[in-house]
Amino acid sequence: MSLMSTLARLEAVAGGRAEPLATVRHRHLADRPLVLVPLTTAGEAGAPLGALVGTDRDAPRLLTVAQPRDRDLRFAFLAELADAVLPVLEAYADDVEAAERTETDPETGKRVKVETELCADAPQLIVPSRPGIDFVRLLGRSMRFRRTAEDDPDAPYPAPPRVPLLGRWLTHYGERARVPGSALLLAMTDLLNRHWASGQSNLEDQHLGALLAWIDPPDGLNGAQAALRAETGRDARGQLLCPPAGPATDPAFDNRLLAPAVDRYDLARRQLAAAEDGAYAEEQLARAAAAERDVRGLLAEVMRPTWDAVWRGIDLLRALPAGARVKDRWTGDRWSYTGHRDRVRAGEPPQPRRDDAVTAARKLASREAAQTRLEAAEALDDPLVLAGHRLAGQAFVGEVTDVVLEYSEGKRPAPRPLVTVRSDDGPRLGERAKVYRSLGGKPQTAVFVRYEADAVVLRITDRMGRAKVPAEGSVPEKGDVIAWTLFEHDVRGGPKLPDPEETPWTHGGPPETAGRPALPAAREEGRSGPDAAWPEPDRVTEEDFL
Repeated sequence: MSLMSTLARLEAVAGGRAEPLATVRHRHLADRPLVLVPLTTAGEAGAPLGALVGTDRDAPRLLTVAQPRDRDLRFAFLAELADAVLPVLEAYADDVEAAERTETDPETGKRVKVETELCADAPQLIVPSRPGIDFVRLLGRSMRFRRTAEDDPDAPYPAPPRVPLLGRWLTHYGERARVPGSALLLAMTDLLNRHWASGQSNLEDQHLGALLAWIDPPDGLNGAQAALRAETGRDARGQLLCPPAGPATDPAFDNRLLAPAVDRYDLARRQLAAAEDGAYAEEQLARAAAAERDVRGLLAEVMRPTWDAVWRGIDLLRALPAGARVKDRWTGDRWSYTGHRDRVRAGEPPQPRRDDAVTAARKLASREAAQTRLEAAEALDDPLVLAGHRLAGQAFVGEVTDVVLEYSEGKRPAPRPLVTVRSDDGPRLGERAKVYRSLGGKPQTAVFVRYEADAVVLRITDRMGRAKVPAEGSVPEKGDVIAWTLFEHDVRGGPKLPDPEETPWTHGGPPETAGRPALPAAREEGRSGPDAAWPEPDRVTEEDFL
């Protein structure tokens, strides 16, 4: 936790209201996001109980599972979820624009620009809290490998037709949520915690109702009082006034309301199955329908407060202006969405349960690079975030008091101007330490030369063009106030990774290579060593089944 966030939390405790951590919104917010409020069965990880989903805050679509242990009802729930979510995910697939991207030429190995198409926008999915993202990821894992009756007529328990496709999309969104700064799949608690500091712990901040109580407490209550009411307040039936539903349920709701309602539904179904044709059968059918409506009503009642809380958080975030670099990060999300659309249309298989070594290393490197770019972009977009780096000695703001144009030595002298910067931040720079400023959205590097009274002298080293005279605007002018950071704004490319088929067996290479049989044959022959030690495919676990 940074010093700025600690101070903000202390001020929130003293003032009884959450303190802002940002002056701009650091994540993209779609005009019509798809909100999903999931609910799971207590005691059974990943078992869906219900969901509210939709893009209209006044008309959410209610999906329920009246008996979570019934496999057929679960599949019906997943089919309904696919019918509700896939049209939104696919609605952006055909609205494209021309764009350029850099790719490696397979013949020359050089990086070249190619013209391609990019989706003009992408669907955004918002869940109440971080466990909701985990549930989306688990749903994707359990759905994308399902076999439909069309794929395999002999498959036991075939899935509804569109369920595997939804699993692939949810898996992609779940993986994209691991990328720092991505906005395809967001948790509302994470969004609010990024922009406000409450007077409670990080764990308590995962309760959406309590967090909103700190940010926007009702009249007559301070943040602590409103948060306590949101966490513990109950009505005359002993039910929480602000159920979590994200996606856990309250034990009092499970024991007092839900379990009896499910038991009545089970009894009605058993009596309906035993009834013969006639008036009695119609009566039992009506009782079963009424029992199912009771379960749906209870689930809708417990999820609606969370649904309203998510939209209330969206309203609070919309009041903040978007950061200047938010659009660039959303463009990266659009590229991600477009790439997955192309893979689905090309008929590629679902994402594997476990990445190979090269893919995992590339994902890790890309996420580390995204984290570096995100921290730099937020600091450059937001003076309040920059202030935290200034307090930590990782940045300083100063006024340019003098500029002296000098040149490097050599056959082709290049401009290396000296810039004197006076700063009250008291920067502490080591010998030849590098500092960076943003120039046209790109980082410009300067090297520390010496101290002069209350100023520092820096030498600009790049982004001035190839001519002997620096390009216009590339050199600071006297009187400019500039923010300099001691951390880089981007990361350089790492070492080249081998292709998956060239990865050695010690790092999960291919099971078949020239001169070496596949693992099963090696084991059948009773051999030991690298061939026989080849890891088995990822086995099916309980997590793969809802």
